[in-house]
Amino acid sequence: MKSILRPTRSIAKLIHILKRATRALDCHITERHGQTMRRVFQTRHFACWMRKTGLTNLALCKAVVEMAGGLIDADLEGDVLKKRVALPGRGKSGGVRTLVAPRRGTKWVFLFGFEKGDRANISDVELEGLQLLASDLLARTNRQRDQAIAEGAVLEICHDYKIQGEEPTS
Repeated sequence: MKSILRPTRSIAKLIHILKRATRALDCHITERHGQTMRRVFQTRHFACWMRKTGLTNLALCKAVVEMAGGLIDADLEGDVLKKRVALPGRGKSGGVRTLVAPRRGTKWVFLFGFEKGDRANISDVELEGLQLLASDLLARTNRQRDQAIAEGAVLEICHDYKIQGEEPTS
């Protein structure tokens, strides 16, 4: 006799299909609303920090969709924006703070992140350094950016509405 709590194969397959469909919907939401989100990147330092927090590429792509729609927590000037991002099971208030460099809605670079419990904000000196980094990264040509990706200094998260490193959805 099967346990009532154990899902059958057909239910497990349905759950898998629903998860894939949800991921596809989340990744293509900008396309439906006519907003632009061409390429999203993160620095190597940000990627290392991100792995420790449990933050996902999907959460970052959702944050970019929100920022493209005008939902920004703070404009720190000098091509740096502050955005709260929810962690799984904790919501935005218990989530993380990210600093992002945008370029006309077509390029987004996640530069730095921190948990609210670890620190309240960044110092003026840190902000100045991040503004210089943002200016440098956003001024690069596509060839220079591709070289930085090949060297591992910058990692691409999303490109043309698809999350990098994930299986294609159908």
